[in-house]
Amino acid sequence: MSNPDIDPPRLYAAREPIFPRRVHGWFRNLKWIIMAVTLAIYYITPWIRWDRGPSLPDQAVLIDLANRRFYFFWIEIWPHEFYFVAGLLVMAGLGLFLFTSALGRVWCGYACPQTVWTDLFILTERWVEGDRNARVRLWNAPWDARKLRLRLTKWAIWLLIAVATGGAWIFYFTDAPTLLRNLFTGDAHPVAYITMGILTATTFLFGGFAREQICIYACPWPRIQAAMMDEDTLTVAYREWRGEPRGKLHRGEATRSEGGPKGDCIDCMACVNVCPMGIDIRDGQQLECITCALCIDACDEVMGKIGKPRGLIDYMALRDEAAERAGETPKPLLKHILRPRTVLYFTLWAGIGVALLVALFLRSPFDLNVTPVRNPLYVTMADGAIRNTYALRLRNKQGDEREFTVSVLGADGTLPQGVTVTLEGLPDTRVSVSANSTHTQRVYITAEKGSALAGSEQSELTLWVEDATDGNKSRIGTVFHGRSE
Repeated sequence: MSNPDIDPPRLYAAREPIFPRRVHGWFRNLKWIIMAVTLAIYYITPWIRWDRGPSLPDQAVLIDLANRRFYFFWIEIWPHEFYFVAGLLVMAGLGLFLFTSALGRVWCGYACPQTVWTDLFILTERWVEGDRNARVRLWNAPWDARKLRLRLTKWAIWLLIAVATGGAWIFYFTDAPTLLRNLFTGDAHPVAYITMGILTATTFLFGGFAREQICIYACPWPRIQAAMMDEDTLTVAYREWRGEPRGKLHRGEATRSEGGPKGDCIDCMACVNVCPMGIDIRDGQQLECITCALCIDACDEVMGKIGKPRGLIDYMALRDEAAERAGETPKPLLKHILRPRTVLYFTLWAGIGVALLVALFLRSPFDLNVTPVRNPLYVTMADGAIRNTYALRLRNKQGDEREFTVSVLGADGTLPQGVTVTLEGLPDTRVSVSANSTHTQRVYITAEKGSALAGSEQSELTLWVEDATDGNKSRIGTVFHGRSE
């Protein structure tokens, strides 16, 4: 026997199985819709085709690690443009702050992958084993042929879902139809099988067995969310001033709202029985609550049956508690949402989004970089002219081969006198670059003897590169080293 005076407190409690009951209502329907949409996006997206030309992949969304490219429909992101991805991640973080400050943990309750797949696994469990009471009886029943059959059926369906989940993820990193064929023929890369196996195992364990334990112990967001919420945040709560004292009601017995001694809560436990986290919302705000609002649907259904007003459990703000206790009208929900904190989060979120869109549409279809060859800084030709050598790197981001023309301008924007541009190995100043590739070209800039450029120790120059196909131009600054007299 344990002695509380001697034994240290236990830091971990064994998991108590939770069997959520089926519930119908507005929030449950909303969760079904979000689950269907998010799962459809996840599973279907790798199979959408998008024609980019003969030299590019036709998968609409593809993270091409081998070629260091990210494709999203008509958008193509190169490694040096990773700031677009970083900007999207910042927007995701600000969006999470925005929704949490306005509506609590709506991300956790509706769209988090752990919530979505747990919902899917619970739905499967309910199809196979029945609703809450049937699952509780099955859990407590001794092992027999029926229990084994139901368990194996449920686990088999879970495993199929987990395999599909792990498989869908790896399809984002290579051509999906090709990879699917290679997976079945055994020709896929070992990394694909390993990644798929890890994701299958984690989905099976997290969605089927760990469930709420991931939210409580593994996810850091429940502990961070407190900094994002305040007294104006709308979150799921119980109106205890209306519901207490709770208890069974006899036919015709008046409640507090009708001048009687009892509250509207009849202690039916419907809110507890539908909760996927296994908590009692009537105990107040708790770390485990993901604000999925299923308890609202359950309570409203009961209130409707006993003829009491809905909203005993509802989305509400702490600031309205005093007003509601006094029987006054609370603030409109929109005023709770539109407040300085949420407006600031939205402004930052929208500002980053607009900046990314502007950068996306203004970016050049080709990139260039120039590096002076400094060993030596310059070469004196037989006729006294000064020549500088540069390594010009052109990146063609188009889906077809392009021809570019190279020219030079001085610091004043005019063509310097006595200056010529030549490209190594080419008859003129035009260079061809293959589709979606980078080409490094050696460029020679020569200043005649006696010219201002040749007689100056260092002069600023601008290299101009023009796409001969569509006329797009881009420029980059560099320096010319001469010999001061």
